[in-house]
Amino acid sequence: MLKQIEKMAETENQYIALARKYRPQNFEDLLGQDALVQTLTNAIQNNRLHHAYILTGIRGVGKTTTARLIARAINCLGADGNGGPTIHPCGVCENCKAIAAGRHIDVIELDAASKTGVDDMREILDGVRYKPTNARYKVYIIDEVHMLSKSAFNALLKTLEEPPAHVKFIFATTEIRKVPVTILSRCQRFDLQRLSIETLMNLFNKILLAENISADEQALHSVARAADGSARDGLSMLDQAIVLGNGKIDYATVKNMLGLADRQQTFALYEKLLEGDIAAVLQNLHILYENGASPLLVLQDMIDITHLVAKVKILPDFMGDSSLSETDREMCKKLNAVPINILSKIWQMLIKGLSELQYATVQIDALEMILLRIAYSASLPSPAELLKELKKKSGLNNASVKIDVSGDATEIIADSAEKNIVLQTPEDLVKLLTANRQPLLCFSLKNDMSFHSFSHGEMSISLSLNAPKDLIANLRKFLQKETGTEWKINIDYEPLGETLAFLERKDLEQNCKNISEYPLVKAILDEFNGAKIETIIHKSVEAAEDENPAEFSAESFNNYNDEE
Repeated sequence: MLKQIEKMAETENQYIALARKYRPQNFEDLLGQDALVQTLTNAIQNNRLHHAYILTGIRGVGKTTTARLIARAINCLGADGNGGPTIHPCGVCENCKAIAAGRHIDVIELDAASKTGVDDMREILDGVRYKPTNARYKVYIIDEVHMLSKSAFNALLKTLEEPPAHVKFIFATTEIRKVPVTILSRCQRFDLQRLSIETLMNLFNKILLAENISADEQALHSVARAADGSARDGLSMLDQAIVLGNGKIDYATVKNMLGLADRQQTFALYEKLLEGDIAAVLQNLHILYENGASPLLVLQDMIDITHLVAKVKILPDFMGDSSLSETDREMCKKLNAVPINILSKIWQMLIKGLSELQYATVQIDALEMILLRIAYSASLPSPAELLKELKKKSGLNNASVKIDVSGDATEIIADSAEKNIVLQTPEDLVKLLTANRQPLLCFSLKNDMSFHSFSHGEMSISLSLNAPKDLIANLRKFLQKETGTEWKINIDYEPLGETLAFLERKDLEQNCKNISEYPLVKAILDEFNGAKIETIIHKSVEAAEDENPAEFSAESFNNYNDEE
């Protein structure tokens, strides 16, 4: 008997982790889930409780806690034993206390990760038809429901669709996409949100006040950032920081615990990187590494800084956001002059560096090479800046030039009601096919056919051996429908001559040759060894001068390319 008493006393004195000790006991304590609380409040008040709920979200945002709160809310008897379902469970009736302790006979909690098979599901469902023993509803809480096998899900379907009135199902999962749509369609879904840094810091301060523990604001901010929206992760790290700091939490302790780089030192490193001071960059990085900062965390911190500076630059009001520390605000002001295009290039190289770091044998060496690459290339001129520099070199700022890149163009004017369309050239036919979305006919016309003569209502052609068998029939049918004229198509069985595709390529080559003689283009081709003109976008010509698409000034050509 004495041994049992000693064992009970030892259990009572056992430390309870903060994440368990301060688990929400009512919906008011449930942080950051206002939409869920409002929906459940209305459902209980209007007696519109659904038979199945599915809760999804990242780890540590309160899925299992919410499931238990729902079970308590619908089974609460009130302090006098005569209450009904309520959004404010009393916490003193037998049902509330038993559910909170996890020992209620009618609230069955299951871990789908350990009970994945169809036999496990059948065993569970065998008890569905029996009414609850003590509670108002029999509640099945299935955690990590996405781990169930396909057969187990199928076994659950029929019961989930039409359960007895006394049964409620509550599912929780972190992988909502792995849950079959047949299950989702039978449940009311709630997406639990990540907790903001501000919300987590308020939670930490409330708990530390109750525990009578002092803490540095910057240290709590670092823990909240590292928690990534998870209350459980944040409280676990807070627990560790309390033990490591021997009952006091300061920034130095948290920094060493998390392997973080000092925020101010990281900002100093970033600033030197923007200045291109390679020696200072490597020196600062070496100091951070010696102080215990992980290369991966340094890189992730620099990615975060890049995003933060860019966001503040675009949205100045974000500077007053409560999630920013005073250090963040000061450095954002200092780096506000950095152009967005530079920040964008740095972002891309840092993101690419993440994958490089994972495969590197020595991560710190890889990080040094990543920062060297950024320091040398982030300040390189953009294409627009390079083009302006080439203009200065070639002296074309005020020059004028004429380039012929367009041939005769015939507009096709069609009256859709009367089909009064006149085709004068094969090119007109190509335009008509394109306008009517006939890509297969258009391709065959350009590649498998050469024209000897063409006039409205009649054409003489040669066909390639690769032409589709029904090409002529489909072409006649199309022309009859669109022009209202019955066309005569004469086929000469001669070798295939120059097709429209061949002539287009020939014209493109000539136009490319003409444009390559333009001084600015010539300067670009000379500057970039191996560069060549692939195609010509005629839109640039039309945009440059609407009145005469065949002639435009060098200035308008330059301005258009600057905009592009």
